[in-house]
Amino acid sequence: MAVRVQREVFDAAAEVRALTGGRSDVGGVVTFTGFVRGVADGKVLQSLTLEHYPGMTEAELGRIEDEAQQRFELEGSTIIHRVGELRPGDPIVLVVTASAHRQAAFEAAEFLMDYLKSRAPFWKKESFSDGTEHWVDARECDGAALARWAAASATQK
Repeated sequence: MAVRVQREVFDAAAEVRALTGGRSDVGGVVTFTGFVRGVADGKVLQSLTLEHYPGMTEAELGRIEDEAQQRFELEGSTIIHRVGELRPGDPIVLVVTASAHRQAAFEAAEFLMDYLKSRAPFWKKESFSDGTEHWVDARECDGAALARWAAASATQK
């Protein structure tokens, strides 16, 4: 299991190789890479700045990753989230899940992204080409995605 918060660009293929390393217990790997979009709220985005509290953010990402490990039969996972000023098209987040079976890897990757979008302590500021900027509020759809996992957890008990 690996969690990193960094300014540097990541190499998704290298991260998959590092996670799997020729292991025979991995039957499937799912990756998700999120990118900074070029348009937000119908306006041209110039940059997205992400801030965090070092230590606190990594600890929360670790808790989210631990929860995924408990819910799904994972052989390993990696979460990398970038901070700093990013431009449209830049990669912002990488989630890699490895499991003996594909279903667990797919579900865990989706779970991790849903939790990252709603519970990870990052603060995002959008700067637009017209000179305006604003801090991004939580979106209702992210909360709904999180609620879906809570409901699934309740029905499994």
